[in-house]
Amino acid sequence: MNPVENLILGFQDLVAQLPEWVQPLIVALAGAVPFIEGEGGTVIGVVGGVNPIVAAIAAAAGNFIAVAIVVLLGAQIRAAFTRRRQPRPRSARREKFQKAFNRYGVAGVSLLGPLLLPTHFTAAALAGSGVAKGRVLAWQAVAIVLWTTLTLLIITGIIAIAG
Repeated sequence: MNPVENLILGFQDLVAQLPEWVQPLIVALAGAVPFIEGEGGTVIGVVGGVNPIVAAIAAAAGNFIAVAIVVLLGAQIRAAFTRRRQPRPRSARREKFQKAFNRYGVAGVSLLGPLLLPTHFTAAALAGSGVAKGRVLAWQAVAIVLWTTLTLLIITGIIAIAG
């Protein structure tokens, strides 16, 4: 057995020692972490031996809950700053986001954003730009579900081919 197989089997044994109801919670926590998100959480869950559908739902839910918190806090922070608005020069990063936002809109930035940045950052930038919270959350939910589902299909396909 090669080292990767040993690592995977060890990880599966570790996950199997947890109560079954705790396993999706661990996957959801992984999904809430920037750069891991729903996609990585799904892979972690599936490789860990969690039912693939349960893993994807838990990872996407964890990702969405974290993004929702970011959006709600970001909207409040924006509201506080706009009350005391003082003109400031825009940073290069802000200019880059604004250019993408102008070109692709909320839907495009939400759907394409995960290719470049964690959804948390994209959602914060959208909320900070003054986009309505509901609109940001709706498009982030669509993006999270699509990317998590795509990842689930890829990882289960790889496992089916390898197995």
